[in-house]
Amino acid sequence: MITFVDQFKEMAKVKFYAPSFTPDSKLIYSVIAALYRRQWIYVRHRDRTTWEIPGGHIEKDETPDQAASRELIEETGALEFSVECVATYSVYQDGKTGYGRLYLADIKRLGPVPDLSEIEEIKIMKGMPDNLTYPDIQKAMFAIVKSYIVQK
Repeated sequence: MITFVDQFKEMAKVKFYAPSFTPDSKLIYSVIAALYRRQWIYVRHRDRTTWEIPGGHIEKDETPDQAASRELIEETGALEFSVECVATYSVYQDGKTGYGRLYLADIKRLGPVPDLSEIEEIKIMKGMPDNLTYPDIQKAMFAIVKSYIVQK
């Protein structure tokens, strides 16, 4: 029997901090809002039907900046690009808080997505797709990145 409580999943609470902010706990993710020819790149994981901003886990002995570049290459096929940190962020959901860094990438040249990638396809578009994997989180990130671009 499924109860109302089982069906309810707490909405994620996303907070943003200065890029240099260092939380008490370890940074886990690097997420990269990627522009290519003034359009946004979204990726679809091979096990999902929804779209995501490129990104992933920071590996052991890897800095968040290194992870951002690696994930961008692995997930989009980026060959020539620049990356800058926009913010440190936290996501609180289901009683847990995770921290990461949010980046903005300007991709000059794309190649094929590497064979080792978990990404099935990429989509280049002017805005954000409707069917996001993590809608509350990604909409907040997209808004912060757009605001960052306007302030530059």
